[in-house]
Amino acid sequence: MTTPTGPGLDLPNGFLMGASTSPHQVEGNNVSSDWWQIEHRPGTFVAEPSGDAVDSFHRWAEDMDLLSELGFNSYRFGIEWARIEPERGKVSRAAVAHYRAMVTGALERGLTPVVTLHHFTSPRWFSELGGWLAPDAAELFAEYARTAAEILEIGVRHVVTINEPNMLAVMHAIRNVAAEHGWESIAHGKQKNAPTGAAAIDPATIDPDADVVHALIEAHRAASAVLKSADPGLKVGWTIANQVYQAEPGAQEVADAYAWLREDIFLEASRQDDWIGVQVYTRHRIGTDGPLPLPEGTETTLTDWEYYPRALGEAVRHTAEVVGPQVPIMITENGIATGDDQRRIDYTDEALASLAAAMRDGVEVLGYLHWSALDNYEWGTYRPTFGLIAVDRETFTRTPKQSARWLGALARSGRIPERPELPEARAASPR
Repeated sequence: MTTPTGPGLDLPNGFLMGASTSPHQVEGNNVSSDWWQIEHRPGTFVAEPSGDAVDSFHRWAEDMDLLSELGFNSYRFGIEWARIEPERGKVSRAAVAHYRAMVTGALERGLTPVVTLHHFTSPRWFSELGGWLAPDAAELFAEYARTAAEILEIGVRHVVTINEPNMLAVMHAIRNVAAEHGWESIAHGKQKNAPTGAAAIDPATIDPDADVVHALIEAHRAASAVLKSADPGLKVGWTIANQVYQAEPGAQEVADAYAWLREDIFLEASRQDDWIGVQVYTRHRIGTDGPLPLPEGTETTLTDWEYYPRALGEAVRHTAEVVGPQVPIMITENGIATGDDQRRIDYTDEALASLAAAMRDGVEVLGYLHWSALDNYEWGTYRPTFGLIAVDRETFTRTPKQSARWLGALARSGRIPERPELPEARAASPR
């Protein structure tokens, strides 16, 4: 096993080093959720349903054992609103007890829990009311947060209200366009296996739904108020998908406008939060006419994203610039979809080096949580493998990869390796 060596950054006391998952992607059989409904409706765009996922609903203790044994000190996991409140106003006490047991289990294993309340999926009844555009959406979400406080009260210090609200707003807009043009045109518009005759509609050209943007901000603030009232010591924030929009010469205004709708409006809304989660995988180059295609020969991942590890440091710097120094940052997702585990190590090593450079320059970072702990369900397919731990989907056997052992050793060392050439090679600002 390769042990991280060379120049590095000593991590501050209490720095969290671990991995993340989301409930729908790992638990399995989330039958009361809107995503389960989408997966199983006639003519769905979803290539394959989640099914049993990787059965973490029953095997969470095994997953936590592995993370602890590997050397990590934190685990970000989610609680599923559709399990806790499968019907409006009807709380499942069994589900509450289940997630309380997970919090206790994490603490017993030395894993600091970072808990997410909403990770893309909602109860079916909530979506049928209109979802985030329902007149009382913020109140409904806040009431769910009130129930969730019973889970958090036994030892959670950091909670995520909503995962990637900027992506939720985009997804809502895509669904509206899909209703007009057909799901296949959206789902396969940028894929090599697009069905014959399908209209190629690029999701990157669809603006987020402005009403959903404001509704999500309202729901986040309503839930935050409830959570802080229940426990004033609780650190509340949300996570933003940072896309690292890089302007080509002459395209700065276009890039700024494109980024404002999709990212910066949410970052500015975070200025009153206790912390903010940064989630980043790659960069996006913006020309005078908008997003640019990848140049021929660009290395890409299993999700067709550019291999660009330095996006992490650039995203952290940009987030810090927008939210201000009073809001610390936590890396709640960063990783790569690849079948080449050495490439995962290479990517993470360089990403962490760019993070260390940002921290040396004064950006306050609370932790690094890799995406993901497990190979899991990636919203329609199991093909992209992000996990530090492989999972046999027939037997559910967990097998840590070399990358898990490498990153676990780094976590134990309390240091982030830094490559000396990064500060000179790094662009001053991605936009």
